[in-house]
Amino acid sequence: MKKPLGVIVSLISAALLITSCSSASSSVEKKNAAGFIEAANQSGVVIIDVRTPAEFAEGHLPKALNIDFQSGNFEQEIESLDKTVTYAVYCRSGNRSSQATAIMAKAGFTNIYDLQGGVADLQAAGAQIVTN
Repeated sequence: MKKPLGVIVSLISAALLITSCSSASSSVEKKNAAGFIEAANQSGVVIIDVRTPAEFAEGHLPKALNIDFQSGNFEQEIESLDKTVTYAVYCRSGNRSSQATAIMAKAGFTNIYDLQGGVADLQAAGAQIVTN
């Protein structure tokens, strides 16, 4: 039984789209609060808080870098980071960190943990929050 050429082309296109999307996000691993805390505490992991400086000042994980996703120059700020290092990225609710990690993956970062949820979830899971 012959299939119309349009159906075959559509199926191939869909397969290619799925493959290209999955390879772009394959370097991002979503973590719940407990898993994120464990991953962030591993040796060599760099923690990035993508909230605003005002939010960061209200409380953040120890040793976290503040790179404001909403600053307008997030992509330029991450250019100086080592793309082979592992990063653990979080925000207030998970929205900005999800967007930030997608940009990082597209930029060639290979190992990224993205917190599903936000800083309140980290605190509820027992993470230390500092204000200095």
